[in-house]
This record gives sequence, structure tokens and C-alpha cells, in this order.
Amino acid sequence: MNERLAKTKNELQTFWSSRTKKQKTTYGASLLAIIIIAATITFFLSRTEYVPLYTDVSTAEIGRIKEQLDMLGVQSQIAPGGTSILVPKERVDDLLVTLAAEGYPNSGTIDYSFFSNNAGFGMTDNEFNVIKLASMQTELANLMKGIEGVKDAKVMLTLPSENIFLNDNSQRASAAIVLNTNPGHQFSDSQINALYNLVSKSIPNLSKEDIEITNQYFEYFDLKTEKEQFGTSLADQIAVKKSIERDLQRQVQMMLGTMMGQDKVIVSVTTDIDFKLENREESLVTPVDVESMEGIALSVQRITESFTGNAPVAGGEPPMDNSTDNYTEFVNGSNGDYERIEETVNHEVNRIRKEIVESPYKIRDIGIQVMVEPPVAEDMASMPVGLQDDIEQILATIIRTSIDKEAAGELTNNEINEKIAVSVQPFNGRVTVFDTPSVQVPLWIYIAGGALLFIIIILVILFVRSRRAAEKAEVEEVIEEQEKVLHIEDINEEQETEGTLRRKQLEKMAKEKPEEFAKLLRTWIAED
Repeated sequence: MNERLAKTKNELQTFWSSRTKKQKTTYGASLLAIIIIAATITFFLSRTEYVPLYTDVSTAEIGRIKEQLDMLGVQSQIAPGGTSILVPKERVDDLLVTLAAEGYPNSGTIDYSFFSNNAGFGMTDNEFNVIKLASMQTELANLMKGIEGVKDAKVMLTLPSENIFLNDNSQRASAAIVLNTNPGHQFSDSQINALYNLVSKSIPNLSKEDIEITNQYFEYFDLKTEKEQFGTSLADQIAVKKSIERDLQRQVQMMLGTMMGQDKVIVSVTTDIDFKLENREESLVTPVDVESMEGIALSVQRITESFTGNAPVAGGEPPMDNSTDNYTEFVNGSNGDYERIEETVNHEVNRIRKEIVESPYKIRDIGIQVMVEPPVAEDMASMPVGLQDDIEQILATIIRTSIDKEAAGELTNNEINEKIAVSVQPFNGRVTVFDTPSVQVPLWIYIAGGALLFIIIILVILFVRSRRAAEKAEVEEVIEEQEKVLHIEDINEEQETEGTLRRKQLEKMAKEKPEEFAKLLRTWIAED
């Protein structure tokens, strides 16, 4: 065994010593690479991959879950921050079911299920109100968590206490909400409006003005008013005006184009749009009976006075300035009758209170200009009789139904005809329909594309040629190596070996130094 090991060692040493320095470096680098690859593969195959079991959980709950996992003998790790716990990947599903059966995670919040689990007769009104408020906050937060972009929500509600007396001023409810949103998520105006509606409709007596919504970055989500939602900037007004004109133009173009042909009609529409957003309140009083202009009699008071008898004696002191104050004079012996009737009636009328919000974008005026080409362009008589009147009637109907009645009032036929212009004449040149014009590719793009294609073809040809030249050079090199290997030396040519070299040295020594050569021979003979 030792001899075999020694022999193997000698063979390895002989093999290693016979290698060149370059070969030794190659062998060493290959061995090192194999070791590194094997170690890496072993590390990744043997290591345990941990994945989150619960995330965004309170640290107290993470501690309870960690304790339960330790009792089950499951290795776990707590992520930085202490709000997430990691377990082996292959145990995630099993642990979720097991821990859920044990009641984990327990957020500690109170929801509506608390009433079913803790219902009893010993609960006081104050305890009930506190639990009810906490349940409403929890359920509202859970609703908002289901909205895209909201990771978590904290809700604080303030509910008014019930008043005993009706004449007491009623308090208003309020809500403060903090949303934990995803980084970079932007809520649209409709989404913000939906959040306010969700909160307002969930809590009684809670108006949108008493709701404050913010996120973890202290950015407030303000509810835009109806005026702000419509947009009053110049760009918005121009866009709305163009949209209305384009719709009317397409409608008229499609209708007249069906009658005459799309290339026989050109339509232009101009509008005057009222962008004023009006919010007004009206308090109207109208009689109950319109014909008599009277209301309902709520209370009636009638006073009747009458007097019959002799006239009283004149009394009082005559005034000094000929006035009749405090002095009455009657004719002696005259009789008099006196009667006074007074009636007071309180009527109730209809009192109507209206809050009117008028939306913007009212069409105050429209102008439609139409150019029609006869069926035979050069023959004006080819235009059907009455067709122009029909076109004007169609345009008048469109204008009458499109203009806002309150803004423009009731329009007469003459006023509508002034807003219409129909011209019948031949077109000089091809008519381009108002729709999106066809995009024509410029000539320089074709030229640039052709040049680019030509350059690509040349590069491909050069690449193929260089590839073929390289392959040809490799073939020639292989042939030359094969010729070198197959080269056979001349048999008659004497091979230079170590023995022939020693023999030549001895012959030279015998010729030049015979005495020393003789001594060398005697020494060799003596040794033998």
C-alpha cells in the first residue's frame, strides 16, 4: 500500500514537474473555479429561504406570533422594523392555517363582531357607546383599506350626544382620517370624492365639510367644489368649445353628406359658450288660490260697534286757535245713530325656497355655414329644386334645439335664419373632410430609410465576408499544423542524442589530449 502511494506520488510529481508554467497556472485556476462553483451550489441548495408570514403587524402581535412559532418548533426571523416575521418558504401555507385556528394575528381592534361575542345584560349605556364608536371606526377603516393605493387607515370619529330637549342646538359629527398610502400613488378627483362620500354616508349627520383626510406625509386630500371640478381655466374653456363645435360639425356633415355625398359638402360651426357657473337661492311667495289671489285664512277678527240715542250736550273749552281738538258741538235736540265694523284676516301663502346650481357650458349662440356643390359641378341648374330650403330647415332645427332657452330666449324664425348661411357653388379643388387629416410621410423619410437599408446591407455583406475569411484562415492554419505533424525526417540524417554527443567529445579529447584520454580509460577500467 505504501509502495503504491509512493509510486502515485512520484508519478504526480513527475507529471507536475514536466508541465510548463502556463499549464500549471491553467490547472490551478480550473481547480479553484471548480471549488468555488461547488461551494456556491452547495450554499444555495442547502440554505433555508425565508419569506414573510405576516407583514405590517404591531410589534406586540409579532412577539406573540414569535412565541407561538417557537412553541411549534418552527424557525423564524423578525424583519428589520419589528413589524414583519419570516418563516421557511415551504411552511408558509401550513403556518397560516395553524395560526389562524389559534386566533393569530389578533389586531386588538373592536368591530361589529364584538357585540355577538360579548353580548350581555350587564353593559351600561356608556360602555355600549364607547364600543359602538370603536366598532364604527374599525369598520370604516377596513372599508378604506380595500381602496387601491391605501395600505392602512386610521379613523377618529366625534359623534354628537343626543339632546333631551328639541330646542337645544344640535351638534354636528366630525371625522379625521389618516391614510397610509402606497409611495407615489396619486388619487384622482373622482377617487377623493368617493372617499368623502364613503365617510359621509357611513356616519349619520356627518357632512363633507366636517371631514378631514390626510396621508402619512401630511398631504391633505381636499374635496374640490363643483366649480373647481368643472374647470374654469382658459385651456379648459377652449377644449370644451372645440369639442361642442366638433360634435355639431360631425353631425351636420354626416347628415348632409348622406344626402349629397361627403365630397359635396363643407360644414363650419361656430359657437358662443357661457362658462359661468351660477349658484343662487330663491325665496318665492305665491297665493294659494291663484284666481282670487288669496291665501288660506288662518285667523279672523271682527269688531262691530253701534250707537243710537240723543246727541250729547256740547262740551269742552273752545280753543283759542280755532282748532277743534277736545271740543264737540252738536245741534240741540238732534238724534244720532253710530255704527263701526272692523275686520282683520291673516292669510297664509305658499312659501317656496329653491337652491339652484346651474352648470356651465351653456350654448348662447350658434352659427352654421354650409357650402354645397351641385351634382354636376359646372351646372348650377343640376341642383334639385327645394334642396337648399330643406338644408336650411334642418340647420334651423339643430340650432333651435341646441341653444339654451334661458340664455337666448325664444328665437323667432328670422333670428334663426340669420345664424344660417348656405352657399351653393362649385368647389375649386378637392374637398378635405373635417375629420382627422391623413398623415403623409415626407419624401426625406423614404430617402433616409433607403440609405439606412443600404448601409445595413453593406454591413451584412462585409460581416459575411469577414466571417468567411476568418473561417478560411482557420482552415489553412489547421492544414499547416497537420502538415507539420505529418512531416517525416530523413532516415539518413543522423539524430543528435546524448550518446552521440559524448562520443564526439571523447573522440575530440583522444585527438587533442591523448594522455588525459588514457588516464580516463584507466579510471573507467579500474572502476569496472
